[in-house]
Amino acid sequence: MRTGIVYYSMNGNTAMVAGKLAKGLSADLIEIKPEKTYPDKGFKKFLWGGKSAVMAETPKLMPYAFKADNYDLIIFGFPVWAANVTPPIRSFVKENQSALHGKKIAAFACQSGTGAEKAFRKLLECLGQEKLEASMILIDPKDRPKPENDQKVDDFIRKIQEA
Repeated sequence: MRTGIVYYSMNGNTAMVAGKLAKGLSADLIEIKPEKTYPDKGFKKFLWGGKSAVMAETPKLMPYAFKADNYDLIIFGFPVWAANVTPPIRSFVKENQSALHGKKIAAFACQSGTGAEKAFRKLLECLGQEKLEASMILIDPKDRPKPENDQKVDDFIRKIQEA
């Protein structure tokens, strides 16, 4: 099964996990970035990121290479902002809505607190889909590494391979 991992990472947590998944699944990585970067430190990080997520903004993205027909399964990876999908992921879904229709979808989220379950539901709403093939939630895996994170990644890979 050809797998593509579409991800947005602000501080490296999501990028680190996406890399591990790509290696374990022999998947392609598709990193997306907004043209205008978000503040990544302090109060502005939470203010602008949270507002942008809550308002369901869809920022313009930097060019990326993606062709949905190349993949049987697409995994989305993102940090959780205000219990929401990050705006760059929302933009990607909007730009590729018809090509993603009917695809098998999985997702993982990195968060510092809570809200990933709600963010997964919002991702499904954006996609117009009813279920994820697999999902995984990690708490700051790069910044606060724990052995159980490696186990979660291994379990996620196994579930994907069985799908």
